[in-house]
Amino acid sequence: MVSMKFKVAWKTVLPPVLGLIAFFLYIYIFGVDILQIITIIQSSINPYVYLLATIAVLLDTLFFAIAWYFLLRFLAVKLSIAKALLFVWFGMFMDILIPAESLSGEISKIYLVTREQNGTTGRVTASVVAQRLIGMTINIVTLLIGAALLLMERQFFGVMLNLTLILVTLTFIFLSLLLLLCVKEEWSLRIVDKIIGFAEWVSRGRWKLTKVREEAVNAAKAFHNAMIQFGHAPKTLILASSFSVVSWILALAVFPLSFLSIGKITAISWSEMLVVFSIFTAVKSIPFGVPFEVGLPEITLTTLFILVGVPPQTSATVTILVRILTLWFRFFIGFAAQQWLGIKAITTASAQNKNDQIKTEKT
Repeated sequence: MVSMKFKVAWKTVLPPVLGLIAFFLYIYIFGVDILQIITIIQSSINPYVYLLATIAVLLDTLFFAIAWYFLLRFLAVKLSIAKALLFVWFGMFMDILIPAESLSGEISKIYLVTREQNGTTGRVTASVVAQRLIGMTINIVTLLIGAALLLMERQFFGVMLNLTLILVTLTFIFLSLLLLLCVKEEWSLRIVDKIIGFAEWVSRGRWKLTKVREEAVNAAKAFHNAMIQFGHAPKTLILASSFSVVSWILALAVFPLSFLSIGKITAISWSEMLVVFSIFTAVKSIPFGVPFEVGLPEITLTTLFILVGVPPQTSATVTILVRILTLWFRFFIGFAAQQWLGIKAITTASAQNKNDQIKTEKT
């Protein structure tokens, strides 16, 4: 059951506070006036342009959920678009709290659908993995396109070039390994066997996981069958990819709209924007284990802007505007989704108990 309560403890609050302190110390080194940033945001920001950026975040999430919905529908997993969107928001909430290359969000989505529809674990996992493969492919392609544009403009060298090449290589390696895992069923079964064997060894025989092993093996086989089905369904993959591309474009739109909202759109070229966004998206997904995803992403984004020639003051201001939408705005909507799912779970359980009680009284 998804808990309705969200407990705020010092262990939850401390990491984001430390992350924010690290970010402000970092931009202070560059001589950035934090009070001036606050003044710009309060008095100079165009609220209508920033509202468009906010709408872009909402639509980005919606199109991402629709792409997942079509992958699920193809595998005969019955889930409405509204519920898919709700689960995606909850997954984002979990990603923010427990950053682990978005694995925490993906695991939570698999859990929520499986809890609602028993026996769908393998197929839901296949839909999530397929969507990740699509996303990684889009990111590799856009990194290469952005790099090619900057090379043609003779603006691509040094740190940015090396970082792009490293990220493209690492993403391609991970993508290849994930594809191999999708087609090599024996690999998955071996991994399942090793994990359960390790759990039994840790418990020193106290845990009898025979049933768990059987369910995991069945889920692994269902996963591979689903991935084979995707391989013979180009129309479904094209449809999901199309919505994923639209989602990606909307996520990118937040960056130029944030620059435009403070009248600094000319501070960065479109090719530079494309490369910075693609690098930031790739770096942000690395599982550093920093709870609440605060500090490191802001430092990374500010540094990337500075590396392409954006003044430090503007870089820090735009970074804050972007992160307000892509972190805090998403966090509060995700938190609302978590609360709603908790209330629904409690209501459903209560109704089920009443029905059971009525049946018992009748018998």
